[in-house]
Amino acid sequence: MKMNKIHVPPIKIQGIKTKLVPWIAENVELSENTRWIEPFLGSGVVGFNIAKKNALFADSNPHTINLYNQLKEKKLNSAIIKQFLIKEGKTLTEKGQDHYNFIRERFNSEQNPIDFLFLNRSCFNGMIRFNRNLKFNVPYGHKPERFAQAYVTKIINQVKYLETAFSRNNWIFKCQTFEETIKEAQKDDFIYCDPPYIGRHVDYYDSWDEKDELKLNELLRNSGAKFMLSTWDNNQYRKNDYLETIWNDCNKLNKEHFYHIGAKEENRNPMIEALIMNYKPLVKLKKINGFKSIQLNMFTDTIENKAHNMQQTDNASS
Repeated sequence: MKMNKIHVPPIKIQGIKTKLVPWIAENVELSENTRWIEPFLGSGVVGFNIAKKNALFADSNPHTINLYNQLKEKKLNSAIIKQFLIKEGKTLTEKGQDHYNFIRERFNSEQNPIDFLFLNRSCFNGMIRFNRNLKFNVPYGHKPERFAQAYVTKIINQVKYLETAFSRNNWIFKCQTFEETIKEAQKDDFIYCDPPYIGRHVDYYDSWDEKDELKLNELLRNSGAKFMLSTWDNNQYRKNDYLETIWNDCNKLNKEHFYHIGAKEENRNPMIEALIMNYKPLVKLKKINGFKSIQLNMFTDTIENKAHNMQQTDNASS
């Protein structure tokens, strides 16, 4: 599946998969009638770019689901959001942190999705984090001119894409657990999972431990559907041991990716991402007798080793 353009959603999250969407899209197996199921929606960037006509998007964070449902049901629209961001952005310019704190307190009291969008785009580093009482607690990003005209226009264009996509497709949004979502899957569906990375930082909507990882593994295997799991493989400090235990009989692909946490360049650390699948993806190698497709199990083969073996075979037969 080739991508001509990546549509970025209006919600920002840390660890967003925008730059990985083409890689993920190349390795999913979807027909026009396949229902896409995504139990960990996050920002929605993967599914909003890959899903076909039918999709079930779910997340345990009610605020993202509420925002997208209100857009889908036309209770919110790009015109309302534009007017809101211009008005509140002007006040943010005048009052700075005081106004940010006011909106945050109002959101924690009323949980209005348009306030959530405002906070998400004006808080520190686009984080989504909640305390033990499930109150949004990310500090102000200290950018009083955040909602300049060009930035508002960018957000509104992102919202307009969703308005069009929601009107054309049968996309369902539910706030529920990953267990409930996967249990809805049928054998002809495709399940894409991007859970909180085990062993990494999480918030209180997305706490994740070994019990959750084991349960996810069990549910995916018992679903009867094809599935793909995004996770981390290793970084310069440690590795994800679960890939060699509970996921070790699945197929795996790797790609280096950078997560830039904070404003300093030294915080831009590489991570080896992994895609885990219960089917064999086609990996294409160029410049070996022109063009070939191979089945690649990344637990036992590297691309370089597979290419070398193919070259040796070709030389022996020539």
